[in-house]
Amino acid sequence: MAASAETKKTSELRIFESSDELATDLAEYISQLSEISVKDRGCFTIALSGRSLISLLGKLCEAPYNKTVDWTKWYIFWADERAVAKNHVESNYKLTKDGFLSKVSILNSHVCSINDNVTVEDAAGEYEFAIRQLVKIRTVGVSESNDCPKFDLILLSMGPDGHVASLFPNHPALELKEEWVTYITDSPKPPPERITFTLPVINSASNVAITVTGEDKAMAVRLAIADSSEVADASASLPARMVQPTDGKLVWFLDNPAASALGTIDDGHGHAEHLL
Repeated sequence: MAASAETKKTSELRIFESSDELATDLAEYISQLSEISVKDRGCFTIALSGRSLISLLGKLCEAPYNKTVDWTKWYIFWADERAVAKNHVESNYKLTKDGFLSKVSILNSHVCSINDNVTVEDAAGEYEFAIRQLVKIRTVGVSESNDCPKFDLILLSMGPDGHVASLFPNHPALELKEEWVTYITDSPKPPPERITFTLPVINSASNVAITVTGEDKAMAVRLAIADSSEVADASASLPARMVQPTDGKLVWFLDNPAASALGTIDDGHGHAEHLL
């Protein structure tokens, strides 16, 4: 069973005994957002990251969601991608296709992947252009505050260094304000060439969820969530900490090891809630 709490940054924490419980709740969370978005807008736009996050989507491929979710209304994007061939082991597209897309009925024409036949710079430009076209016809919503695309959900994971998407600590890409999509050629993790959403796009989403599992990320979780008075200046620029939706909601999905650096208090009912 999950403990839930509101952080000082008004985001929500959901903490689970196991990654399996996390995946179960995540599936329900996504299916509910899908239902709301399809009812309100006629479609559901979701941007994914890769790696461990995709394995957590497995519950969506099972009953009841494989039958109850209106997959034909889904539009799939990636918050970041590695500049490798689509059949490469490091490709987020391949990982998502093998672990998720091949198991549900999302239309191929609704999958907005990155061109793997051009340079990383050109691929970033083409990807942003494709998103701009979908914003023009309002398939993707638009933020009233900054004219950025307003995805219904951006689903991220976080690394032990606090990076999200392919936005790494102290990287110049964190400072970009006008671009929707950028590219990097110096990722501290291989492969070095990557494409990523910028912070303004992430923070314009209606909903952002960050999933974190594993004790190796526990300190980064604490630094990302802690009150500003509790962190050093260097930690204030932690990419995950800079995810603060302007007019949307942020939910953290953590397993117990990832939440282990957070304090605990008794909620008065015999349950321990993880709070700052």
